[in-house]
Amino acid sequence: MTHFTDEMIAELVKALVRIDDEKVCEKFLNDLCTRKELEQMAQRVKAAELLLDGKTYAQVIAETDISSATLSRVSRCIQYGEGGYKAVLKGGE
Repeated sequence: MTHFTDEMIAELVKALVRIDDEKVCEKFLNDLCTRKELEQMAQRVKAAELLLDGKTYAQVIAETDISSATLSRVSRCIQYGEGGYKAVLKGGE
């Protein structure tokens, strides 16, 4: 099943990369995800942006209302992950 799932993830990535218009991206995400899923992803992106800007956990939680567990996961991804947050939010700095 993992191989099939990996192929589906690769197809999702290809679909996302093909999007070159904000409105089309918004429509695609609205079709693909529930409102709650979008809110959670947006919250993680904002939290990552704030952490990359040097904000403290307390400041990030105050600004985003993110749970400390989710914030910790975002922080770990920034520190030890594949560099996706930095690449997208900070141009790979």
